[in-house]
Amino acid sequence: MKKLQSSERRQALLYGAKAISLAFMGSFVWGTFLSNQAKASLILRPPGAKSEEEFLKSCIRCGLCVEACPFNTLKLAKVGEKMVIGTPYFIPREIPCEMCVDIPCVPVCPTQALDPLLVSTLKDDRRVLDINMSKMGVAIVDQESCLAYLGLRREFCYRACPLIDKAINIEYKHNERTGKHATFLPIVHNDICTGCGKCEKVCPTEKATITILPRDVVLGLVGSNYIKGWEESDEKRVKNANLKEKQVSTDSRSTQNYLNNEEF
Repeated sequence: MKKLQSSERRQALLYGAKAISLAFMGSFVWGTFLSNQAKASLILRPPGAKSEEEFLKSCIRCGLCVEACPFNTLKLAKVGEKMVIGTPYFIPREIPCEMCVDIPCVPVCPTQALDPLLVSTLKDDRRVLDINMSKMGVAIVDQESCLAYLGLRREFCYRACPLIDKAINIEYKHNERTGKHATFLPIVHNDICTGCGKCEKVCPTEKATITILPRDVVLGLVGSNYIKGWEESDEKRVKNANLKEKQVSTDSRSTQNYLNNEEF
């Protein structure tokens, strides 16, 4: 009887150990999957790349775009790099896009995973490649760590930008801490920034405080239900709409109640 109980205990302990091991392995695999998914969503593709979903459907992993790049900016994903193997990408901190006028990586793509229409403009009724139309990503500034926001004169990102004073400009602001100086703050304009990464490359901090990230990861979307009354295109869009105007009192208590109203 004692031998039977001892055998049952051993078997129970064995099952318990197996269950714990499986649970541990499951959490490890799931955690690794989530980590890989997060990293995969931050991949930067070449100029003219379609949306990530459409790009992966079209790209045949031929590597022609990588071969065509004269600056070795583009790489092909390898095993263990936590992205779809054989697809092109680049790391701005290592080698940014040099903004080639003829964009050699795009015309060689046999499937238009790199779509010429996304990097071209109309000129004299014909399509002409325009690298400034690229939307590889967008520059995001970490204001807590950026040297300029700390009060130091370090406008490297501003001077490195191919679209200086368009994609990025400097805002002069009074330094409240010293009361005597001005800060020179880099301001990125999302609608113009191409995501080339030249600003990230030259950032002098140990870890870049201006970083290129995929646009669909970091940029919001206003939605068609909001109207920009100061823009003519939006005025035309709502010309025949039945709008209801709500008058709000300008005294502080009424304004506060209005802003706290759940219907707002």
